[in-house]
Amino acid sequence: MTSTTDRFRAAVESRDLTALDDLFTEDVRFYSPVKFKPFEGRPMVIGLCNVLFRTFEEFRYVGRLDGTGETADGKEAPSEILVFRATVNGKEIHGLDLLQFDESGRIKEFTVMVRPLSAVQAMSDAVFAGLVADGLVPAPAEG
Repeated sequence: MTSTTDRFRAAVESRDLTALDDLFTEDVRFYSPVKFKPFEGRPMVIGLCNVLFRTFEEFRYVGRLDGTGETADGKEAPSEILVFRATVNGKEIHGLDLLQFDESGRIKEFTVMVRPLSAVQAMSDAVFAGLVADGLVPAPAEG
């Protein structure tokens, strides 16, 4: 049987939003490296994934770790980490996708951590522009 992580990885690598939709809980939380509050709910997280698919170039997973971890609500949950590398606007990114699952095996929390800072800044600018372009967040007020 294919695990949720295997299905997630295949969906990301093929940039298949439809396949991702079935893997997230309705109230999934996505913790971004550049935003304090998480993105919440399946429609928002799927929209964000669409922006990330357009933003990351040469995206590839290069490792996998598994175990357990505490979720934001203080509960122990099965967890897996996928290690990735990509490029954004010419900056190489090293990162981790931390997936935490509910009792049914769906992803309930999705945390992304990336380095180095210069790549985080390039990613932040590109993702924000994509979120605004897709109408997922408001454009900044003109000053």
